Amino acid sequence: MPLALLALAVGAFGIGTTEFVMMGLLPDVADDLGISIPSAGHLVSAYALGVVIGAPLLAAVTAKMSRRTVLIALMVLFVVGNGLSALAPDEHWLLAARLLSGLPHGAFFGVGAVVATGMVAPERRARSVSLMFLGLTIANVVGVPAATLMGQQLGWRATFLGVSAIGLVAIASLALLIPRDRAQAVPTGGLRGELAALRSLPVWLAFGTTIAGFAALFAAYSYITPMLTDAAGFAETSVTLLLALFGVGATAGNLLGGRLADRAMRSTLFGGLAALVVVLALFPLLMRTEVTAALAVLLLGAAAFTTSSPLQLMVMEKASAAPSLASSANQAAFNLANAGGAWIGGLTLAAGFGATSPAVAGAVLAVVGLGVAVVAYAVDVRRGDAVRAGGGRLVAAHVPEKETGERAESARH
Repeated sequence: MPLALLALAVGAFGIGTTEFVMMGLLPDVADDLGISIPSAGHLVSAYALGVVIGAPLLAAVTAKMSRRTVLIALMVLFVVGNGLSALAPDEHWLLAARLLSGLPHGAFFGVGAVVATGMVAPERRARSVSLMFLGLTIANVVGVPAATLMGQQLGWRATFLGVSAIGLVAIASLALLIPRDRAQAVPTGGLRGELAALRSLPVWLAFGTTIAGFAALFAAYSYITPMLTDAAGFAETSVTLLLALFGVGATAGNLLGGRLADRAMRSTLFGGLAALVVVLALFPLLMRTEVTAALAVLLLGAAAFTTSSPLQLMVMEKASAAPSLASSANQAAFNLANAGGAWIGGLTLAAGFGATSPAVAGAVLAVVGLGVAVVAYAVDVRRGDAVRAGGGRLVAAHVPEKETGERAESARH
């Protein structure tokens, strides 16, 4: 695999760290700024809102630019946003800084996925995407716990300065390792042509699969702490270690999904969603003992992130005329799933259905996601777009022969 994928993984590591670290720092931020925990929780929402706004917007307005230049510019914006977060004098400034920090998130992963797949042979495209996402999953294992500990020991502002430093390392890595490229050609009609590429039913079915599938994850994961403490009986001090276990599962699932998706993309997607249904449905039983609860957390991360690479590739293939925009929009869909899943899981708790009820709601959402994926496949079969029976290498099916040869030759060197 090209060394340039390391640069993308470093950027993903920084983005993953800053996205999730605020959850662990909420008490410290609230105490320092003199606000309530619920008010501090708006800082998490502000970042997610930034992702939803920035993902399609920045991908669209930078469509004609060199992708290497876009990636570097996005990381500069990331550094600025986190630097301003560290210097924010009050809650309102910090809200604005967190919104700014979220803007480059989706576009970075979207453009990065296009760059990653363009550097390898067609049969390694899913693995290249999974290696970029590896930075995001490792952030949950190492980056978030370390950044949380830094914030608790040195103050929360030190955490955001540290994340800014990671961003600077990512900028240097991107500048050194990502090959120079030319400005991109865009569909006829400019931005309107880019947006037109997203109007097809298969694209929206792919987005729907992402939203339902990852809403299933976040319906449960958003309330994993009360499940572990109230249902499984863990002490609160053990939760951080268990969340790192989720990151280990996510890392393993991401790598496995990338390898399997290169062989059969649709089958990998169906299998990952089906596994997610089973794991979430078993949560009420698995949360009865500490050992099985720890296993449930590990399996949750593995099942959910097995689907990340095939979902990203499916969206890019279905909007082949605007892959960067579609890939970035898929990241916005991911964050909508985050918010929607957490809301649905919260409804079950508010209704008094018990500590593990968000996982059951997640299982239902995963069934919906699997259903949407099946419908998407049926639409492809009807249109004659499905390839290799199991849906393997759908993206590669649309790569011109000359371009495929050039990529394969590039991958060998």
